[in-house]
Amino acid sequence: MEDNYQSKASASALSMREIVREIRQQYRLPWRGLHGVDHWGRVLENGMRLAARTGADVAVVELFAIFHDACRRNESIDPGHGRRGAELAAAWRSDLIQINDQQFDLLYQACVQHTDGRTVGDPTVLTCWDADRLDLSRAGITPKPKRMGTDAARDPNIINWAIDRALTRYTPPFVDETWLYEDVE
Repeated sequence: MEDNYQSKASASALSMREIVREIRQQYRLPWRGLHGVDHWGRVLENGMRLAARTGADVAVVELFAIFHDACRRNESIDPGHGRRGAELAAAWRSDLIQINDQQFDLLYQACVQHTDGRTVGDPTVLTCWDADRLDLSRAGITPKPKRMGTDAARDPNIINWAIDRALTRYTPPFVDETWLYEDVE
């Protein structure tokens, strides 16, 4: 898979752009902060790289990347932020999010439980969680293979690739080119 994400999921680049725009309207933290849009972009690329090996539903992985931290209230410990993100996705489902019931159930579960540390479950949900865990180095936490749920995320090459990107605060090009079409703070 290329390092530069191109939307292949059921949510088109335009709809993703609109979803990100709407999330920004209600986002409480610094837009480019620890849990902000650059993190979501890395989680998305991590997830797409993993999905190529896990067979995960890429539409769910794509939406997880932008909803899992969309309703955080702080950059530290924030109980319930995953559920709030899932509820936001539920509220926008008919207007902005075009996925079926099974996909939505997976998205909801992935968002709600993404901080629980689980490593067993549906391959799509595990791919979402691992995509987020692979970006932990941005917060000074080294991702550990034993805490990953998929064989793909346990691959030392994937872990090292993700660590490098997290430590350098890499911003995937699509974040600025597609998601951010206006000036940001």
